[in-house]
Amino acid sequence: MGSAMAESNIKSTVEAVWRMESAKIIAKLARMLRDVGLAEELAQDALVTALEQWPVSGVPNNPGAWLMTTAKNRALDQLRRFKLLQRKHETIAHDAELLEAKPPAPDEESDDIGDDLLRLIFIASHPVLSTEARVALTLRLLGGLNTAEIARAFLVPEPTIGQRIVRAKRALAEAKVPFELPRAEELATRLASVLEVIYLIFNEGYAATAGEEWMRPALCDEALRLGRILAELAPREPEVHGLIALMEIQASRAGARTNSSGQPILLLDQDRSRWDQLLIRRGLTALARAEALGGALGPYALQAAVAACHARARNAGETDWVRIVALYDALAQLAPSPVVDLNRAVAISMAFGPDAALEIVDELVADARLSTYHLLPSVRGDLLEKLGRFDEARTEFARAAALAQNARERSLLLGRAAACGAVAH
Repeated sequence: MGSAMAESNIKSTVEAVWRMESAKIIAKLARMLRDVGLAEELAQDALVTALEQWPVSGVPNNPGAWLMTTAKNRALDQLRRFKLLQRKHETIAHDAELLEAKPPAPDEESDDIGDDLLRLIFIASHPVLSTEARVALTLRLLGGLNTAEIARAFLVPEPTIGQRIVRAKRALAEAKVPFELPRAEELATRLASVLEVIYLIFNEGYAATAGEEWMRPALCDEALRLGRILAELAPREPEVHGLIALMEIQASRAGARTNSSGQPILLLDQDRSRWDQLLIRRGLTALARAEALGGALGPYALQAAVAACHARARNAGETDWVRIVALYDALAQLAPSPVVDLNRAVAISMAFGPDAALEIVDELVADARLSTYHLLPSVRGDLLEKLGRFDEARTEFARAAALAQNARERSLLLGRAAACGAVAH
């Protein structure tokens, strides 16, 4: 029993170290080999070796460095075996000295790992890939999640996720995507792709699009971890700090967003004493950093400023809705979309009354882009309810419930429809 327990503990240690160190290892190998797929394969080989050796030899003093050294030795073996120095002399000449040198000791690792990680982040989120592929590959390479974990998180069959990852690696290879940071003129576009992927991961955790649970906290945690890494690697990019601020502040509400049975609690009804004050302070600090870097706030920083208005209000009644409307005005100018307009309408209803907001929402009903967006009839139902038009509100809530794919959210909307029906009759 003791031996089995010890082996189980070592396996858990290996898995924990892998989750923390795998991105660094893959990034280092990808720079050496210029092949993300091969880099991940050799990193996995090092993981298997650890699972075989550590139960016998014990966990090394520096397990992360052990995995890195083992993986790099695998990469060097590959370079020798396929004579890549001769066939790709120009692209891997910088590794020539590595082949002649002894493997580095654990404490001799170079300090360029940050650049390697940043390169890997940009590769995993490369626009040559579909959005779904970018999300899956980012979670695999940078989140350290296996295919089954990603599939469970997004309620997608495991083979589907596996195919996305395989196709993504193939697409990167076929496109000959270089393992380097984007040129200055490409940086803004590529950074926008990276931030989009991280926020998509966070949003799926914060408000799951489908399934039985309203939130998937593990995805929020992964997105926050990736965002914090990016903020350390790109400290002069305001939108990176803006995204961190937005995610930190939104994540602070997690403990108050559901009741004891898992049913959703809307923002204005939440017990704010349950909001995580540490995450709020971290979010406000990140927002201050974004603002201190100068220039106009970007889309993520503007959304973070909206979230900050809620975070700073001691109760729902103290919320500065007029400022929130102004922030949405700025966001609509910078990144126009019908979803932004819908959020702006909600803010207008709180600041200036439901009549003004309903005019905006009625215009959005004709926008085909929102034809299957369940929050449009949900917002419209809320406005009609506030105006005392309960029959119409019930119809809108029922329509929203029919469009909602998340079971918890559907239940909430059906409840609101029933309540309006009871009042109307």
